[in-house]
Order: sequence, then structure tokens, then C-alpha cells
Amino acid sequence: MDALQRIKGWIGSLTEIGLMLLALAIVAALLVGANLPFFGNVTNNIMTLVKALGDGGLVGLITLGVILWLFSGRKVA
Repeated sequence: MDALQRIKGWIGSLTEIGLMLLALAIVAALLVGANLPFFGNVTNNIMTLVKALGDGGLVGLITLGVILWLFSGRKVA
């Protein structure tokens, strides 16, 4: 069971790093411009995702709820 907890800790840490990189990419895109050499077109990708969820109606709303549930209350062990 200790190995499972360790793997969960790694996955949680990688998720935290991914979210931090996403926030960095958004801030850098706002400051520098839309197309960043390393991050790509992050803001356009986020807007496309939001538009797709909005066009999905109830399914998009349920998907948004699942995404929020997955990322809420994350604790690194």
C-alpha cells in the first residue's frame, strides 16, 4: 500500500506542476503575445475548449463539472 500512496503522490505532484506550467503559459501569452515558442498557442486552445463545452449544452456542463471535480481539493502527499 505504501507503493500505491507513493504513486498517488507522484501523480499529484505532476498534476500540480502541469497546472503551474499552464498558469505560466497563460501569463506569458498575455504579456508577450499569442504564439510562444515553447508553450504554443495556449490561450487559443483554452478558448477552443470553453467554446466546445459551451456548444455541448448539458453534456458540456456535465463535462465541466467532472473537470472541476477532478482538479478540486488536490493535496500532494
